[in-house]
Amino acid sequence: MTVELARKQRVVRESRENRLEMAIGHEVRAQRKRLGITVTDLGAATGLSVGMLSKIENGNISPSLTTLRALTASLGVSLGALFRRYDQPRAATFVKAGEGQELERRGTRAGHRYSLLGQSGDGADGVVVEPYLICLTSGSDAFPSFQHQGTELIYMLEGAVSYRHGDTLYPMGPGDSLHFDADTPHGPEVLDELPARYLSIICYAKT
Repeated sequence: MTVELARKQRVVRESRENRLEMAIGHEVRAQRKRLGITVTDLGAATGLSVGMLSKIENGNISPSLTTLRALTASLGVSLGALFRRYDQPRAATFVKAGEGQELERRGTRAGHRYSLLGQSGDGADGVVVEPYLICLTSGSDAFPSFQHQGTELIYMLEGAVSYRHGDTLYPMGPGDSLHFDADTPHGPEVLDELPARYLSIICYAKT
């Protein structure tokens, strides 16, 4: 066996081990949150330290079989349940330039063009993520009164707008970003330089 082949096999083995640790950690955290208990509570129930539980939940350690049994007993799940995310197929969305799914949203009537670039919301953490490419042209109107659940990140790609969030107006140009609570009225109040394009990434709890 060559040195290069041995190195590649080691990388693959370590990658698979890390995926297993991450899968177990993710499931332990999800089950703990399902029960509404803290890491300290779980530590008291299992006899494990908070530091050890933190390493397990973050996928930084390979728990022993004894530890796994203590966790499953305290969480009320089977041993197999902690492994169900291991090698579970993961979806990915690839969108070629200009081929995002066109959607109608509140700003559509104001000439805002929305291209949905993908959607993620099947995880056990119950969080939905919606990334949009928003395009404003000379036919677009200002629309500073969006309001919806969750948080939102705006990242300017082209052009310039003055973006309002609550009582504050933010002048934004290429490379500028704004992260905010989306429950507060927000939107581009002044279209300073058109065409303008920006990414809007919205995150909210799945209901």
